[in-house]
Amino acid sequence: MRFAAIADIHGNCVALEAVLADIHAQGITEIVNLGDCLSGPLEAGRTADLLLLLDTMATLTVRGNHDRYLIENPADAMPSWEVHAFSQLAPRHLQWLRKLPFSAVYRDEAYLCHATPQSDSVYWLEQVSSEGHVFLKPLEEIEALADGIEQPLILCGHSHIPRAVQLSDGRLIVNPGSVGCPAYDDDTPHFHKVETGHTMASYAILEKTSAGWTPQFCNVSYDHLAMSRLAAENGRADWAVALATGRAG
Repeated sequence: MRFAAIADIHGNCVALEAVLADIHAQGITEIVNLGDCLSGPLEAGRTADLLLLLDTMATLTVRGNHDRYLIENPADAMPSWEVHAFSQLAPRHLQWLRKLPFSAVYRDEAYLCHATPQSDSVYWLEQVSSEGHVFLKPLEEIEALADGIEQPLILCGHSHIPRAVQLSDGRLIVNPGSVGCPAYDDDTPHFHKVETGHTMASYAILEKTSAGWTPQFCNVSYDHLAMSRLAAENGRADWAVALATGRAG
């Protein structure tokens, strides 16, 4: 059993196309998408069209917090990451977002959510100190959030940090990283920066073997400078820096 997990595309259609080509080249036909699909100053409309097409085939998608912001806020009160994206979306795109589930189970083997089973806007595997340092949460805190989940494989996104954490009972939690946004800063719960340090699109391949589930983290090059220029043209210098360097400015 082998499939791919993608997350946090954030409207970066060029990165998504490169990731999908890489997945196809490896003979993988099924994909799960962990949300935050469209928000950002890039190509939300093109990305939405591609994801709607994928959903007619073999893709299971759950809703992220930024997906929720696009459908729960009035157009004149969109958060900053949603302003440009919303202007590109057609009614069919918004209807697709409204139908996305908060969480899902893939083939009885993998539990899917964007952030945690309780919230779409809290890091599951990472903790942020009051000084802004991002580090791995204590195992007992990670396990507490997984209480009641029976599947041996758990997939989440949100932090954009590729990571795998083995729970004491053998279950595995995997974050595949971000397809389209390699760095950002945030002020919740404290101001902090998340930086991959590279400009490639990230995703993961999950394979079930006789020893259990094994993740393979993948990075794919694409024309990131074109997307950096687009972000700058759309007035988002912070995104332009992140896409060009993999670091938050």
